[in-house]
Amino acid sequence: MSNARRIKVFLADDHPLLRMGLSLAFQAKDNITIVGEADNGFDAIEKIKTLMPDVALLDIDMPGLSGTAAIRVIRKIYPDMKILALSTYNDENYIREAMSAGANGYIMKTVDIDNLVEIITCFNEGKEIVSPYLLDLGISPRQATTGIVGQDFCLTKREKQILQCLAEGKDNKQISACLYLSIETVKTHMKSIFRKLDAKSRLDAVMKARHHNLIK
Repeated sequence: MSNARRIKVFLADDHPLLRMGLSLAFQAKDNITIVGEADNGFDAIEKIKTLMPDVALLDIDMPGLSGTAAIRVIRKIYPDMKILALSTYNDENYIREAMSAGANGYIMKTVDIDNLVEIITCFNEGKEIVSPYLLDLGISPRQATTGIVGQDFCLTKREKQILQCLAEGKDNKQISACLYLSIETVKTHMKSIFRKLDAKSRLDAVMKARHHNLIK
């Protein structure tokens, strides 16, 4: 595959060993190339303006301007650019902050290179993907950038997936296995679903979701 057809990825992380490791790993792949790197949010923004990558992969915790702040700036400049947050933190607050800033996805640094390539490829092509390393708790980038609230009660994609599982009669353990989520994360999503739908029970949530055509 020629370089012209490769997905152009920009990598921002303040750990040089991580950047070096990813760069070497991507060199062995035939569909991705690193077009630029930065170790802080300020440099990331300036270089992305020049390099115009297909996908920007940004660590959320960098010195100077944080990755989350950089994501917010980049999203305003380039509404359609694919931006993925990279993090060591599996924490609801970090995830919500990154997604609210405009990230398309939130990836754990425990991801292996093959899974990372698959995630990047799917986002670049606009395909949906379920991965244990990809977290999407929080509001969607569209809601974050436009503030539009439709008839979906601001449910996230993951929350709709969990609602569909509920409609199929799955319990928390089965949902956890199906969606590659911890049971605690499933419970957190459930609380959010109940709050958004003003539901008193699982059955109530499913009935309201079906009434508003949120699930099948």
